[in-house]
Amino acid sequence: MPEQDDAEREFDIKWADAAVHKEPSARARMLAARWKENPPEPVPFRGDPRPVARHRSSWMSTALVLAGVAALILLLGYLRFRAPY
Repeated sequence: MPEQDDAEREFDIKWADAAVHKEPSARARMLAARWKENPPEPVPFRGDPRPVARHRSSWMSTALVLAGVAALILLLGYLRFRAPY
């Protein structure tokens, strides 16, 4: 099959995009068939039935990370100080 030049390929894309009827994807067809027999229950917008768990505040998490980094720096400094050269 000979290669199409860019002008013909672009014409084909424009022709395909201008189509009045576009076939739905396989997933859309599968869901439509499934929902015809068993429609989904309505779900509230961004509804989450689980209660919101309390999280540590961001400053507390930041303080824990900084404390861990400081402890690591002190430990490495101590080990370097004690190591023979």
